[in-house]
Amino acid sequence: MGGIMGGGLVGTRAQAAEPVEIVAFGDSLTAGYGLASGAGFADQLQARLDEEGIAAKVINAGVSGDTATGGQQRLEWSVPETADAVIVELGANDALRGVDPKVTRAALTTIVRRLQERGQKVLLAGMYAPPNLGDEYGEAFNAIYPDLAKETGVLFYPFFLDGVALDDSLKQPDGLHPTKEGVTVIVDHILPKVKELIEEVRQEQAPE
Repeated sequence: MGGIMGGGLVGTRAQAAEPVEIVAFGDSLTAGYGLASGAGFADQLQARLDEEGIAAKVINAGVSGDTATGGQQRLEWSVPETADAVIVELGANDALRGVDPKVTRAALTTIVRRLQERGQKVLLAGMYAPPNLGDEYGEAFNAIYPDLAKETGVLFYPFFLDGVALDDSLKQPDGLHPTKEGVTVIVDHILPKVKELIEEVRQEQAPE
């Protein structure tokens, strides 16, 4: 997978095709909270794709403080129907606020199903509940993402903050949001899945 996705198949097709339009639909983690221009997730992901010669356009549709329900409510105007693919990164604020996991699950399910109805490819980025909320809450919340990915068949990245959540040196003073370097780690880790997402779009666009 690494060899094919690492620039061969995706890169070759992308050179001769229109850029794949990807919307990063999320909360402060995609909005770039506390970071200078160009240091946020969407900008760094765009830069990496550009470096690898992959024709893609990343649109930042992150809103700081947003919950899964908030995302559901703004979906129609935040994610253009012209987009080819969407990275869904929502739920961190739900967990921080102790929102009932059933509410979060329902909102995320509605978002993913709606995007699929539009014909847009989806990469679902998972989140974990803080341990201080207890085992029962954590088990209910953490199961939302793998369950939803299995039910809908979308691409799944288990934990958006992988490699950053437990490293204070990669987080801002609030202990929650990644620094510029932290975002670089996030992009490094999620990039293979983003390439798979782009490949899914290209395969659908390819002539029969």
